[in-house]
Amino acid sequence: MPRISIGVPFHNVEEYLPQCLDSIFRQTFTDFEVIMVDDGSTDGSFEICQKYVAKDSRFKLFHQENGGVAKARNNCLRHMTGDFIAWVDSDDWIEDDYFERLIRTQERIGADMVCIGIKTFMNNEFYMGSHQDKYGAFPGHVIPKKIGMSDVFWGIYALISVWGNIMDAKLYKGVVFSEGIALDDQGNKFKLFLQSKKIVGIPELGYVYRIRSGSITQDGAANFENIFEGKVMQITNLEKFMYYIENANYEVDYFHSLYSEWLDKQLQSVDSGWDDDQQERYRSFVLKHRKLFKKRLVKRG
Repeated sequence: MPRISIGVPFHNVEEYLPQCLDSIFRQTFTDFEVIMVDDGSTDGSFEICQKYVAKDSRFKLFHQENGGVAKARNNCLRHMTGDFIAWVDSDDWIEDDYFERLIRTQERIGADMVCIGIKTFMNNEFYMGSHQDKYGAFPGHVIPKKIGMSDVFWGIYALISVWGNIMDAKLYKGVVFSEGIALDDQGNKFKLFLQSKKIVGIPELGYVYRIRSGSITQDGAANFENIFEGKVMQITNLEKFMYYIENANYEVDYFHSLYSEWLDKQLQSVDSGWDDDQQERYRSFVLKHRKLFKKRLVKRG
């Protein structure tokens, strides 16, 4: 049984995949397996992965019909056997000692979730994140669970993504990624936080997040329709988040307050470049959900 299972779901990323897999292959920590799931690629991505399988038995390759990244993650989970689970997106890469730092920190502190800072790579330039400095604000770098979970709203600590960390495989027991949705990190990561007992943030950089044209997250900035669709999915995910919080009876008042504040902020962020009809459509959608949420609060209390 390997110490770490690394999931790499991929779809049509032949341009970036070798850099991603090479960065895993070069890791100074070697007790791992790599579960690669091809989400119906039509380029040369599958063949690239076959080369890694041929040269290193730790790399394992599976195929599925195109069904989205959440389905591919669930497929990864079915084949993972490690004590800890990690994800590396197929167009990103990691520093050579990435897993060494994460696992040694886990062994020293005993956390079931260990996170590390990220740096962004865009247009052939690196942009260093500031969130890793904020981990140092917590005694012993231990992040309170409710603070970690609140990142679903503001992203202050870059904790909402499933990559950039290792997690005890026990946290995934009974957890399934919701398929057929965008922003699958935001719509699922909180399930793991709810079960976590100790979260630690390493105030260093180790994961490289690539922003590329044509990626899922970047398409949302192209025009109003994509932005609006992204906002619909974001609110859908947050309402699911609130449903889980209420059913778990975990810091309910705290998260009710955060969600109300978040909805108010969305009304203040209307793009002045949109025409009147677009602005009205956006406001009406957010107002509808704010009204429904306040009605639910009244009903609960």
